[in-house]
Amino acid sequence: MIRRLLVAFALTLSVSGAAGQQLADEQSRREALQHYRAGQEFLSSEQFEKAADEFQKAIEKDRLLALAHHGLGQSYMALKRYPSAIVAFTGCRDAYERLSGLAQRDQEAVERQRDEEIRELRQAIQEVQSGQIKAISPQNQVLRLESRIRDLERMKQRNIDVFRPPAEVSLALGSAYFRNGDLPSAEREWKAATSVNGRLGEAHNNLAALYAMTGRKQEAQDAVKQAEKSGYPVNPRLKSDIQAMPKEAATR
Repeated sequence: MIRRLLVAFALTLSVSGAAGQQLADEQSRREALQHYRAGQEFLSSEQFEKAADEFQKAIEKDRLLALAHHGLGQSYMALKRYPSAIVAFTGCRDAYERLSGLAQRDQEAVERQRDEEIRELRQAIQEVQSGQIKAISPQNQVLRLESRIRDLERMKQRNIDVFRPPAEVSLALGSAYFRNGDLPSAEREWKAATSVNGRLGEAHNNLAALYAMTGRKQEAQDAVKQAEKSGYPVNPRLKSDIQAMPKEAATR
């Protein structure tokens, strides 16, 4: 199922051709952001189907609006449509990669787009902190948004010839794979997230749980240490479960 969805997504990009490689015009960009903001409002009020519809409309207006792809993935995760979430988060990563390529031709325009996304994320932080956007864990939500801002700022500073997916995107993609039962892909993406941002505690925490599930005690303990070093509150139950693992489970 996942393979068919990914192939369909690749074909969509192929059909779009050069249009998918160009920055949207100002009008399309403005309309895309309107749909994106509407999607965020529906997402915060847990109207996930409506949120997904708005994010889809935003993407239709601007295929390189990575925030809309990410929001679409969040909507599908909430709806437990994990294969669709994988496709959406992959689209988010691809949008960032295409922007990185376009920066070689029009650095100024791409930087404006990144700055715009950073402003949207900072606005979201304010709305979470003020209670306008509901979140199960406001503090963790703010940390996630701040991490995505740092990712974008790193992309602005990084050599444009070297693209590495933003850590938060790899984190989200890994979670979608995990929920869909693809543990090797989840591990790959979470490791990619920590390689970009070693202080992304949630990714270390997720790896600790995955290592515990697959009988790798030492790796699980090391991941817990990294998560806590980053300030992430690891569940005491997870730590006790890892501690109770037999010593021989430390190696495979």
